[in-house]
Amino acid sequence: MDRRVIAVTGVVQGVGFRPFVHGLAEHLGLRGFVMNQSGGVLIEVEGDPGSLDRFLAELTDRPPPLARIDEVCWTPRPATGESRFRIDPSGGDATHSVFISPDVGTCSACLTELFDPGDRRYRYPFLNCTHCGPRLTIVTGAPYDRERTTMARFAMCLECRAEYNDPGDRRFHAQPIACPACGPRLRILDEHGCPLASADPLVDAGIALRDGLIVAVKGLGGYHLACRADNETAVRELRRRKHREEKPFAVMVRDRAAAEHWCEICPAEAELLESPRRPIVLLRRRTGAAIAESVAPGNLWLGIMLPYTPLHHLLVAELDGIPIVLTSGNRSDEPIAHEDGDALARLHEIADRFLTHDRPIHLRCDDSVTRVVDGDEMPLRRSRGYAPLPLNLPLECPGAVLALGGQLKATFALGRRRHAFLSHHLGDLDEYSAYRAYVEAIAHYERLFNFRAERLVHDLHPDYGSTTWAREHAGTRPLLAVQHHHAHMASCMAEHGLNEPVIGVTFDGTGYGTDGQIWGGEFLTGDYRTFRRAAHLRPIALPGGDQAIREPWRVAAAYLLDAGEDLDLLRDQASPHALANVGRMIERRLNAPLTTSAGRLFDAVAALAGVRSRVRYEGQAAIEFEWMASKFLNEDYPFDIERPTSGDSGRGARVISVRPLIRAVARDVRLGHEPAVISRRFHRTMAEIVGRVCSLIRDETGLDAVVLSGGVFMNVLLTRAAVARLTVDGFRVYRHRLVPPNDGGLSLGQLAIAAAHDWREPPKLPKGAADVSGNPGEGPGDLSRARDPDGPGRVRWNHPPSLPGARARGAARRVRARPCWLRSLETR
Repeated sequence: MDRRVIAVTGVVQGVGFRPFVHGLAEHLGLRGFVMNQSGGVLIEVEGDPGSLDRFLAELTDRPPPLARIDEVCWTPRPATGESRFRIDPSGGDATHSVFISPDVGTCSACLTELFDPGDRRYRYPFLNCTHCGPRLTIVTGAPYDRERTTMARFAMCLECRAEYNDPGDRRFHAQPIACPACGPRLRILDEHGCPLASADPLVDAGIALRDGLIVAVKGLGGYHLACRADNETAVRELRRRKHREEKPFAVMVRDRAAAEHWCEICPAEAELLESPRRPIVLLRRRTGAAIAESVAPGNLWLGIMLPYTPLHHLLVAELDGIPIVLTSGNRSDEPIAHEDGDALARLHEIADRFLTHDRPIHLRCDDSVTRVVDGDEMPLRRSRGYAPLPLNLPLECPGAVLALGGQLKATFALGRRRHAFLSHHLGDLDEYSAYRAYVEAIAHYERLFNFRAERLVHDLHPDYGSTTWAREHAGTRPLLAVQHHHAHMASCMAEHGLNEPVIGVTFDGTGYGTDGQIWGGEFLTGDYRTFRRAAHLRPIALPGGDQAIREPWRVAAAYLLDAGEDLDLLRDQASPHALANVGRMIERRLNAPLTTSAGRLFDAVAALAGVRSRVRYEGQAAIEFEWMASKFLNEDYPFDIERPTSGDSGRGARVISVRPLIRAVARDVRLGHEPAVISRRFHRTMAEIVGRVCSLIRDETGLDAVVLSGGVFMNVLLTRAAVARLTVDGFRVYRHRLVPPNDGGLSLGQLAIAAAHDWREPPKLPKGAADVSGNPGEGPGDLSRARDPDGPGRVRWNHPPSLPGARARGAARRVRARPCWLRSLETR
């Protein structure tokens, strides 16, 4: 008779793992116990050696479907003569990592019960079992037990208690277990928050939606705003009240068949739709689909999701096939409302009815958004259903590291050993309420994961909200500032497990460069430890800073003037006075910081082609420009690749000049070519730029691995074309599949860089290279600052006005930088 002590780490809490272990042990005639602990699950089991071996094999090879085992370790112990196998109360162990499961969509067994008139949970909106239901959003602490969830207030009835304690039941130790007799209950309220008399709130909510009203629905991670997706009047009214003018809404449909009725779906997309994660999946809209045009104005794609809670299943069943808009319960860019009082205060002028309940949501969590590109997933927003599942790091973290992400599409990441726990999506920190939610989420994750950061990592931009948090909370803890595009490159490397020098093509809208300028069209070489700026787009003025992001015609004007063209092409988009004013701003460099942004280049060409001169949400012009590229042309626009002299910005870096491209686009516009033709040629040209520049870099360095990152690579047309071009040229090409290519993936890259960083002493770098902070090297062992105040690698946090270029860099810092709420706090 032998005994073994087995420690299992990974996602093994809240996924039916202990009941699985109990059943397996009883099946094999073994005795002992299993219990949750902060690091995972602890098992002590005894029996004959052969049965113990089978137990270990089954444990690792066939765990429950939602479990994810990271490591199984065991040690022998003398047998103690146990008489049975039991589940013991949870224990704590601060030395291990904590793993928390994400929220999981309703399983098929629970759905059968939900619609079975003979079942005691028939039409009960909160049924669940060990294989499905809420996790992250209701957990208040670890280990995962009922008393540390928001279900603690609901005492189990005798029948639920019997199921909870029965090892043979599907709800054995299902922590959110409930039924109509003892669990949460629905209510329906009017627009003022007053309860309405109702025999069945679900029926009344369905009637309200059928009648064209807007209903606020309390879901898993917060409130949604719902209306009929086939009712143009209702959708337009929702847009008006929510102040969301054109950004697409998500649509919930009953099942896969309904999704196929409205959209074209490939097998990989269907698999994502029906997965337990239940994300919003971008699907190509069928011609003639009777979805209101205002759901996604002018868009070829619809964001479709299937029901993921019993409440959603019941609601769509009430509508008998009518699709519903299901968008975040907020105004504009505010965080989603998740507390009842806050929801009533913020949404009472938007919603006509509130379908709510008394199970608290402890942590707000938005829906995830994803799409399929060439058969593989590309996440656009990693949140509910995905977070906080850990990702593996290629290097081990030096202790506990907190990576704070960026300013837009903010996430943070906890790093311990080789695990990266990425937070859910937290929005744009320009909004003060989003910043508060970000701060609260950091505190919650640290409590939940028993995590006290020993080191902090943040973006190089000095005015980001995430940087501000790092400085204010660092205390004596060391800080590491990571250049934005280096973090993008590292995030793609990390998710593929790469630990070698690569070429990083990082195209996005805004990132603070080591020279104080706005980067965004970058070709880097390096690894996690160091990087070099090998090439970049030619810098262009950004007249008006953030105003130019909202009004792409301004960027188009800058590109036209830089290419030697006049501004006649923009006369339909701006007044003569506005054009003249922008011209003076560019000429005098007044509030017109330089940028190498690829995102702004896309905006500019879209504006020149007449697609959109002003945008209502980030990247709108470029997104609509991509949709137009439906015609195939075997021709590209011209461009030049220049190598600057040693005194130029970006020392040693090639400069890609798109002046010939802009002149050719202007010619095509004057000749009356369709925007779709211009779009297709432009996208092909950008892929050609990527391929040709990477080939030049490979000739110089011998590097053949290319990672594609940055928000511009959410553009499917560009991504496919670039991957194809690089593959034909013999490169190993990597793109994002686990984290978004946009700033939602920055925290993973920051964490990987921190793991590679030598926190004891600065690295010795060759001339022209930069360390993770963007600090330049002047030769072996010399990390002194560049003498030229405008030179490469220079990081200046507060420029005296007398320094050359100080005014321009100050304007650059204000582009997507210090939010107005932060400035107002500083003046109090």
